[in-house]
Amino acid sequence: MSGVDRPPLKPAGILAQLNAASSAEDFFGLLGVDYDPKVVQVSRLHILRRMGQYLVSEDFSGRPDTWVAERCKAVLEQAYADFVASSPIDQRVFKVLKDAVKPQPGPAFVPLSTLK
Repeated sequence: MSGVDRPPLKPAGILAQLNAASSAEDFFGLLGVDYDPKVVQVSRLHILRRMGQYLVSEDFSGRPDTWVAERCKAVLEQAYADFVASSPIDQRVFKVLKDAVKPQPGPAFVPLSTLK
């Protein structure tokens, strides 16, 4: 089942269009990426965060919008695939989830001889 219910927009100004998007579904629609609404419903913020993590190393300056749009599409597909294959808990893209698995420091050892 595809969640894309409209044709993708023209690639001109794709970064501006993505910046103005108000939902994960808008990202998928703008970039023309098929998705399962059930996956996006559960993992929408995680998918977009992962997309951002992948895009942070990209340099779009001087590139044509068609190239930028294709690259963004590929990165969104990759981020989406991460969450089709596993859960947000497994991927841990947010700090709160990363911190949830950190080992908690045990109680400090105080020798009995220091208490006398």
